[in-house]
Amino acid sequence: MFTRLRAELAGYPNFAHLLSSGEDGRPHAVAVSVVWDGDQLLLGAGRRSLANVAARRLVSVLWGAPSATDYSLIIDGEAAISGTGEHAQVRVTITRAVLHRPGAMLTPTASVCGSDCVPLFG
Repeated sequence: MFTRLRAELAGYPNFAHLLSSGEDGRPHAVAVSVVWDGDQLLLGAGRRSLANVAARRLVSVLWGAPSATDYSLIIDGEAAISGTGEHAQVRVTITRAVLHRPGAMLTPTASVCGSDCVPLFG
């Protein structure tokens, strides 16, 4: 199901940034470890991220671009807490994934986002 996304993700490190929403609506960003678990992503996370996910399930996971000409990888999903206590992690069911870089398109794509976007899923 995620063949192309898995292939793209193999070129990024196994850590990224988890973006969740705090109680007041502000974004909360933390560096997390990321592994595939079936068709879901499993992320290490701390207390605040776990509390945010418990209250507001929509999250994004971001791998920054290695250079100005490379793509960032952004995955949106619905999160749930997996495990308990010190073994709790965030499990993300992927709803959308896109490669993104700003500015004028260097190569034409089927993007409608106004930047150089390559949809991978959703």
